[in-house]
Amino acid sequence: MLDGVSFSVAEGRTLVVLGPSGAGKSTLLRLLAGLESLDSGSIMLGGREIADVPAERRGVALVFQDDALFPHLTIFENLAFSMRLRRAGESQIERRVREVADALAISAHLRERPARLSGGERQRASIARAILSDPQVLALDEPLAHLDPELRAHVRSQFVGFRARFSGPAIYVTHDHVEAFAVADELAILIDGRIVQCGQPQALYDSPVDLRVARFFGTPQMNLLQDTMETIGIRPEHVVLRDDGAVRGEVAGYERGGSDWYVRVSTPRGDVLARMPQTWHDRPALGAPLAMEFPTAHVRRFDNSTGKARR
Repeated sequence: MLDGVSFSVAEGRTLVVLGPSGAGKSTLLRLLAGLESLDSGSIMLGGREIADVPAERRGVALVFQDDALFPHLTIFENLAFSMRLRRAGESQIERRVREVADALAISAHLRERPARLSGGERQRASIARAILSDPQVLALDEPLAHLDPELRAHVRSQFVGFRARFSGPAIYVTHDHVEAFAVADELAILIDGRIVQCGQPQALYDSPVDLRVARFFGTPQMNLLQDTMETIGIRPEHVVLRDDGAVRGEVAGYERGGSDWYVRVSTPRGDVLARMPQTWHDRPALGAPLAMEFPTAHVRRFDNSTGKARR
């Protein structure tokens, strides 16, 4: 169930909707595409209300988590399908299909049928077909979820590149925080059927509007320490490890995140995860005392009774 969801996407911009499983991300796209009906509210596209417009006339191209290719057609024919419906010339079809297929690394499979392709190749073909349908809005429901990490990063960068040639708005749903940062012009955090914060990705990361966003957004997540009337938040990369730090604790463990190592410090107010300095060559033993400093500029404070960020 979605409740209180309100957002807008400008021409040529990509809004990424980020949220945990079950938050309502896919439902949001299905409502936009006309696959589900609104109980209340409105959907505006180009200044017109489209909530009662049939799905096929909305101009919304939806890429699902799983491909929805025509199994009896070749990949070329799948990609060319919508262009043929629009009566585009064969030379234009050939040029555009190959251009988009090259960008998504599927040009070698244009004469094959979907059953002969891997899951990742079929999904890339689905993205290509959506782009070639010349939609007013491009909607993508976790389109890279089935790709392996290396190919996922490559296709993501390619998407950002040819996304610039699509003048309409795009709405991109994902639960991947790295993907959200890479793709988004603007970011909306959807939790329990509500968009709780919307804006530029870095602004949301630096200043979460409440504890829900602070706990969810960011990998690793923001450190949250309990105080009497408030919760104090700070990102692991902003914690300064120094002998004369005011916050003291004991080493509780170590974690690796990509190329970075993190030390987990147990304190009376909760655990703190801190990124280890590159100059650390010898790790303190488990249980060793460790002092930290929280730079004021990077500390965020949340009211314990409401969970809202304090200004």
